[in-house]
Amino acid sequence: MGDDEGSLPSTTAAKPFRASTTVSGEGDTAVSKAGREPDETMQLKVPDSVAADETMMLRVVGATGNDKADTASGAAKDGSAPDRSRRRRRAPRPSPLSRLTATAPGLPRLAARLAAEARRLRPRYPHADRTGWRRWAPSWRQWLGAAATLTGLIVVLLGSAYAATDIPENLNSYATQQDNVYFWSDGTPMARTGWVRRQAMPLKDIPEDVRGAVLAAENASFYSDPGISFSGLTRALWRTLGQGETQGGSTITQQYVKNVYLNQDRSVGRKFTEAMLALKLDNEMSKDDILEGYLNTSWFGRGTYGIQRAAQAYYGKDVGELDAGEAAFLASLLKGASLYDPSVSKANHDRAVERWSWILDRMVDTGALSKSERARYKDFPEPLKRAPGYDTGKQSDYLVELAAQYAKKAAHLTAREFDLGGYQIYTTFDRKQETALTDAVNTARKKARKDHPGKAKALHFGASSVAADGRILAVHGGPDHREQGYNESNATTVPAGSAFQPFVYAAALENGVHTTRDGAATEVTPQTLYDGDDGIAVRTPEGPYWDRGGKQVTSRNDGGKSYGRIGLGRALALSVNTPFMQLGMDTGLDTVRATAQRAGLLPSSFGPQVPAMSLGSATPSAIRMASGYATFAAAGKHVEPYSVARITRNGSAVELTRPASRRAVKASVAEAVQSALRDAFRAARPGAAATVPVAGKAGTTQDDTAAWYVGTANSVSTAVVAYRIDLTKSLEPLPLDGIAGTPGDSVPYRIWSGARGIG
Repeated sequence: MGDDEGSLPSTTAAKPFRASTTVSGEGDTAVSKAGREPDETMQLKVPDSVAADETMMLRVVGATGNDKADTASGAAKDGSAPDRSRRRRRAPRPSPLSRLTATAPGLPRLAARLAAEARRLRPRYPHADRTGWRRWAPSWRQWLGAAATLTGLIVVLLGSAYAATDIPENLNSYATQQDNVYFWSDGTPMARTGWVRRQAMPLKDIPEDVRGAVLAAENASFYSDPGISFSGLTRALWRTLGQGETQGGSTITQQYVKNVYLNQDRSVGRKFTEAMLALKLDNEMSKDDILEGYLNTSWFGRGTYGIQRAAQAYYGKDVGELDAGEAAFLASLLKGASLYDPSVSKANHDRAVERWSWILDRMVDTGALSKSERARYKDFPEPLKRAPGYDTGKQSDYLVELAAQYAKKAAHLTAREFDLGGYQIYTTFDRKQETALTDAVNTARKKARKDHPGKAKALHFGASSVAADGRILAVHGGPDHREQGYNESNATTVPAGSAFQPFVYAAALENGVHTTRDGAATEVTPQTLYDGDDGIAVRTPEGPYWDRGGKQVTSRNDGGKSYGRIGLGRALALSVNTPFMQLGMDTGLDTVRATAQRAGLLPSSFGPQVPAMSLGSATPSAIRMASGYATFAAAGKHVEPYSVARITRNGSAVELTRPASRRAVKASVAEAVQSALRDAFRAARPGAAATVPVAGKAGTTQDDTAAWYVGTANSVSTAVVAYRIDLTKSLEPLPLDGIAGTPGDSVPYRIWSGARGIG
């Protein structure tokens, strides 16, 4: 080593290290990069001229004397002493984390532990220590953490919702339930219906059997539950989200909340609000008070709210007089009165009996009945056929019934909503025309009872007046709705007979006839001739028509009279049967049926498509026959018959679906039919003192089970039918046996002329 280099003091010498290579020069002997022979330790050397400063920084000696010193060493180029101010460096400022660590020695260990746990929860996909689908599955710690987080959020949300829920001060509309008011077409009141005078019963006056039946049917755990059913709510939510509709499962408290505070909207939001209110109400009201309110506000059908009114409507007695069997039936209605009222249908009766029996058995399970008490109730306690007290008048009850049915359908109201009341129903019924029609029928009925006392017991008159624009102006439904709920004006019991001929005539005029199977249609006019003889065979393009019994079908005229070749217009005026039976075959029975339905007859009134259909085998009601003839009076345009013009509730209009006018037959066809019907009226009533044009004809059946008269005057079509049925035995029509008069003195015509004011 040269004299100008000195070794580092022993206290600061770097630890020796071995080098695997040396730096070789151009000579034969290997030397270090500085030109000196390397020692075996390859220790770092510093020049003697470099004095160690307080930082004890190591300096690197240049390769040769001519090389520049490393600028990092701080030595001057001329060999002078280095600038000490440039060599000094300030120590870095400790970070906040290091200062915090110094003050809290255990914090790093805690942070390290938390970080380790966080790394465990952090998803690492795919897991190296697993195989198959498990490589992508979260660990149990991750599942547990997610579940804990979700549970916490749910608890916070439910707690916030519960705290924010207030019980409303105002009860729902049941508490101010009104009656429904019906008005005549002139705006004057016609009738009132509804259970306006509600009678709230204290719980102490409601028998234990009644309470037990309701609890067994609806909520056996009522006195122990918190006001809601978690399983029921889960089912409701699952049903709603899974299939798009809501599902029940409410406790009595929830049902009471829905009755008095909420509407009947079936949604998840309403269900959640119901649950929150039920929880709060259960904490603020006694169970007895909740049960009392529930029994006094629940809907039981037949226009009744509350157990007291239900007892009167179904059994004609107060709730305190009910036994366990009757109570079990009333409790079954809470599941849906429209499904369990036995008077509605046989299916309802079967459901009611099944649920009644189940509730009694359930009462044994809950301890409300003993087995010996249950054994006493073997026979189903049949309720009344109809609720007593529905007393609006002998004839107006039929009007109310028709208007209520139409109002619910046209306004899209459920029976429950309609029974809440408060509706003002403005009907199309004309008071004067209703009075005239009722008086005419009553006069005919009295005469029949006097002249034919035995036969008159089963005599019925159905009648209706319908305007050309579809308004039902008057109906006669029966002698008294309180004695006979069967509405004769809307009954589809007896055939139309020869009163159906105008529809066959219109179909032929509109569509033509086919005399060959594949030939083109031939136009038909009122002058087109057909065979009017009695007993002629009905033919098809291939030959005579044979029935399934192998008999050739023939047509007959009233009284066996023959008319020879006769024009279709005159055949209609004279009510000749045989041309129209063949005309129906030539036109096509399906075409005849379609034309009659477009004119106003219902598809349900038609039977098999056989030749007899052209002679009136269909069984339309008086309302529908009047509506069909009104189509011809309206130049071939038809409007479905309706009985309600408008509805309001609490001063606000209720939207109705109004029937629209549509073309049934061409105007020329309608006029041809009207012309033939005017001829028919003049031919049958040459001495009638008609001050207005009248178009109408009689209708008879070959089995003498019905007599009709249908005619139009002043754009109002009126249909009257007389028939005999013993309602105590069956709905099978009986022969009239002359009680309906003769073709020249027809009882239906007398009623028709009396109602229309035509002599």
